[in-house]
Amino acid sequence: MFTGLIETVGRVTAIERRGPAARLMVEGVFPGEEIALGDSIAVNGICLTVVARDGGRAAFDVSPETFERTAFRNFRSGSRVNLERALRLCDRLGGHIVTGHIDCVAKVAERREISGSIALSFSIPRDYARYVIGKGSVAIDGISLTVNSVSEETFSVTIIPHTAEQTTLQAARPGDEVNVETDIIGKYVERLLAAGKKGDGVTLDLLAKNGFM
Repeated sequence: MFTGLIETVGRVTAIERRGPAARLMVEGVFPGEEIALGDSIAVNGICLTVVARDGGRAAFDVSPETFERTAFRNFRSGSRVNLERALRLCDRLGGHIVTGHIDCVAKVAERREISGSIALSFSIPRDYARYVIGKGSVAIDGISLTVNSVSEETFSVTIIPHTAEQTTLQAARPGDEVNVETDIIGKYVERLLAAGKKGDGVTLDLLAKNGFM
C-alpha cells in the first residue's frame, strides 16, 4: 500500500527482457540500508518487489501482466521514474490510498502553464473514466493528485511547482503515456452495487461483511 507522495526520482539503468517478462534495474532508489529484499516499491506507480540490490541500485522482476497493463513498455535505459516505498502503519496518509496496481494507460492530451503551475489534461479509456470524479483522487505515474474536472473520456489535474520539481510530470508533454490508478473505493462500491442487483441491494449487513463497517 502507498500514499502517492513521491519520495525520490530514480533512473532506469537496464532492462533485461526475459521472454514476455523482464528484469528492471533502477539506481538512486534509496540508501542500501533502507531497503531489503522483498520490499515493495512503487516505480511510476507500479508496485514492484525488490529481488536484488547493490547499494543504491535495486532490481525488480516485471511480469507479462505488467507489460500489458502499464506504460512500462516506454521505459528505456536512462528513463526517470517516480519512486515511493510502501506505507508504514505509523505514517501519515498525506495523499490517498494507492495500491500500486495500475488500471490503465492514459495519454497527455493538453499541457498549459498557469501562474507557475502546470495544468494537464489526459485522455483515458471510457471504461475507466467512470471511476474518476471531480475533486476526487487519482494516481498518475504513482503521484497522488486531485481531479479538477472530468468528462466521459478525459480528466484534468493541476501540478503545483513543488510536485513538478519533485516528480517526472515536469517533463510531461502531449502524447506521453502515463500509468493511471483510479480510486479503489469507487471500484469496491461498484462491485457491491452490482452484487446487490442480484439480491437485496446494498444493505448494512452487506457493507459490514465486506469490511466497510
